[in-house]
Amino acid sequence: MCGITGWVSFDRDLATESTALDAMTETMACRGPDDRGTWAQGPAALGHRRLAIIDLPGGRQPMSVDTPEGTVALVYSGEAYNFTELRRQLTDRGHRFTTDSDTEVVLHAYLEWGDAVAERLNGMYAFAVWDGRRHQLVMIRDRMGIKPFYYHPTPDGVLFGSEPKAILANPLVRPRVALDGLREMFTMVKTPGHAVWDGMREVEPGTVVTVDRDGLRTRVYWRLETRPHTDDRDTTITTVRSLLDDIVRRQLVADVPRCTLLSGGLDSSVMTALAARQLAEHGEKVRSFAVDFVGQTDNFVADELRGTPDTPFVHDVARLARTDHQDIVLDAQSLADPAVREKVIRARDLPVGMGDMDASLLLLFRAIRDQSTVALSGESADEVFGGYLQFFDEEARRADTFPWLVRFGRDFGDDAGVLRADVAKTLDLDGYIADGYRSAVADIHRLDGESDFEYRMRQICHLHLTRFVRILLDRKDRMSMAVGLEVRVPYCDHRLVEYVYNTPWSLKSFDGREKSLLREATADLLPRSVYDRVKSPYPSTQDPRYARALQDQAAELLTRSSHPVFDLVDRERIREAVERDTPVSTQAPRRGLERALDLAQWLDLYSPELNLS
Repeated sequence: MCGITGWVSFDRDLATESTALDAMTETMACRGPDDRGTWAQGPAALGHRRLAIIDLPGGRQPMSVDTPEGTVALVYSGEAYNFTELRRQLTDRGHRFTTDSDTEVVLHAYLEWGDAVAERLNGMYAFAVWDGRRHQLVMIRDRMGIKPFYYHPTPDGVLFGSEPKAILANPLVRPRVALDGLREMFTMVKTPGHAVWDGMREVEPGTVVTVDRDGLRTRVYWRLETRPHTDDRDTTITTVRSLLDDIVRRQLVADVPRCTLLSGGLDSSVMTALAARQLAEHGEKVRSFAVDFVGQTDNFVADELRGTPDTPFVHDVARLARTDHQDIVLDAQSLADPAVREKVIRARDLPVGMGDMDASLLLLFRAIRDQSTVALSGESADEVFGGYLQFFDEEARRADTFPWLVRFGRDFGDDAGVLRADVAKTLDLDGYIADGYRSAVADIHRLDGESDFEYRMRQICHLHLTRFVRILLDRKDRMSMAVGLEVRVPYCDHRLVEYVYNTPWSLKSFDGREKSLLREATADLLPRSVYDRVKSPYPSTQDPRYARALQDQAAELLTRSSHPVFDLVDRERIREAVERDTPVSTQAPRRGLERALDLAQWLDLYSPELNLS
């Protein structure tokens, strides 16, 4: 796991641009605290920061191979879980290796198959290859978009990086955000390819982007496709279990300490139990970590989102799986600390507004990083198996919009509620969401004979797997890599995603509950309490001291009358939220304060040019 960046300029010799390349590379230091490297030759320059996971002494980057036709150089972020199989294939084809790293395997796989290497990889990855034989840059991103990848075309080439900050560090780029960028910030729609910052794009998941003197071309090598599912229930359950066994086994491979993230929900409990069973075969014990808040278990108040606290279920799993478990208990002061908010904003490059759920994730990962370098997460199981409340909510099912927005509007309020009326009118977020939704559902293929209800549920599953999951994967990546922790996501294995996506909804929910297939495929691993537990989202603090700290910070912000945040935010709405006695269980007013404080912090850190015309 690493941070990558680079610059291709066909009209100059980038060997003379070391200052700019170094600046771009150093922005990725948090992603790769173990090593750094740069490489430049003619029109190409590559930068790399390394978090060493496999072959600690041998995986240094950028990595290059000299051929008679020219040098081929690679910067690579992520993990190829099938690199041992690929290595054997390449050895049989005459390739020789000097390290045990997956990076060298990917480089030689590119030499053998060109950009068709993408179809052969199983893993999470974002990498760029400068092919001196063809004088072109090839950028490839994994199928699900687990690892981030951004680029910025220039008049004579391109800039790229794992995160926007790497590109923003180049003197050719000015930090600007126009209307569509602001619209993307205030809607949870995750438009494919959109990067918020002007001129910047994402390499879309499952895509190859090639840049040469003739311009830029894209090739989609993978997309979520509709296929008939012919397996019966028992076969489907058996196949799901077989896939999970193989996936977890592959993702436990590392030369550094590993652990699991355990919430006491079905997804993380299954993953932890599988990891514990597999490591026990080698006489090892899995470490598990959970987040909790001071006093939350004893003083928990159930609401429509969360009916139970996590900790009792976490401990049930830890006992049954015999993990070496630790609760990371956070207090309100830490969650509301402005220094933590600054770290979150710097990690994400944007004011996403997830408040304490971002702060707690960052603090959890920071505590884990002191003891482990790789963590397995249950992220994306809800999208794959159909676990969210909106999958079962009739209003959300019928709505002509993204289903999660129905639930979020009900539970958290309108995301645009904090904006000034004139700004909200200019942005027309409802129109932006409607356009995005129509585009998102336009290409979802319907099976012959598929009922209206089954097709609607297919649409909902597709939207979650191609839009919503990318929001959460980006959050997971930024918070973990901000502290140099690699988080792997077994449920994002494309084989599992393809297989379960094409099971009909009647099979996904055959017992009338969420995630029926996952529950039955792994019932032998689970304590009864977790088997019976109703879905509960990632936890949020209920401590009133957190809300009060937000109010105090917002009150201080109100004294700064000329702060540019008030060009966007309605001052009086913030004042009302500051003066309100916020109930512990009501998150909507708190969300507005979190939004305003995040925006203010972002404006202070990045000083972006905002184009509202």
